[in-house]
Amino acid sequence: MGLPLDMDERQICVQRAICASPGTIFEVLASPAGHVSIDASGMLMWADGDPVSAVGDRFTVQMDRDSLQDFPLGEYEVEVVITRFEVDRAIAWGIESANLQPPIGHVYGYDLEPIDGGTLVTSTYDWTEVHPDWEAAVDAIFPVISETNLRATLGILARTVAPGLGRPGAGED
Repeated sequence: MGLPLDMDERQICVQRAICASPGTIFEVLASPAGHVSIDASGMLMWADGDPVSAVGDRFTVQMDRDSLQDFPLGEYEVEVVITRFEVDRAIAWGIESANLQPPIGHVYGYDLEPIDGGTLVTSTYDWTEVHPDWEAAVDAIFPVISETNLRATLGILARTVAPGLGRPGAGED
């Protein structure tokens, strides 16, 4: 088992400038189907629920970790629970499941900052607030997804909301 991680090392943040408005991007991020369509990890199989509109909103996601080949969990269901909701600015969520009690406490989220020609999107995966009951397993479990997966998800998001547009400012002198 490795050394315990510092709290500073329990978070991954990646950014990408995307040629789309914060509203266009937020619409995808607030949609259960949007989560599945931009996921680069291969774990999200399908989602059920209405687009979210407030902290506390939930939707169901069918998961399958086979793409990661890390834990032989087969297919399983989780509830995405919105923990932060600022229209066209920020969205974050935690995961709950009947099979994971108490909830682990990791959070995924996006911050959207308007920039010239589009939006700077910051994707954050944070496990600093892991429930004490899960603390002993932190080194074995986290990070669930890699920085590469987060970056690839931003690439898929860009392709989804701004196909063929490149990055804001690309090609300008």
